Amino acid sequence: MMHIGAARVTLFLPESMSLKEKRGVVKSIVDRSRHRFNAAISEVEDLNDLRVATIGITVVSNDSRHADEMLQVIVGFIEREADADLGEVETEILTF
Repeated sequence: MMHIGAARVTLFLPESMSLKEKRGVVKSIVDRSRHRFNAAISEVEDLNDLRVATIGITVVSNDSRHADEMLQVIVGFIEREADADLGEVETEILTF
């Protein structure tokens, strides 16, 4: 069986004064997360909002618990490393 873990993470950037500044913060955390965890990560919503970023994360595993654990580790990394405040986090595991 294949298990796909998906997460949507909202980040708040209260001090962001421009889209360029926001994109720099988001690009930094997305790139570092992608390379560290070998996961698919991208900004997926709120692209034109100066102070909110929504990041989508996807992982694939042969074990649903492992997929969920991978998501939790990535979200924890983002919470610690991002120059932003963590907002809502939604996760889901799909089985095929």
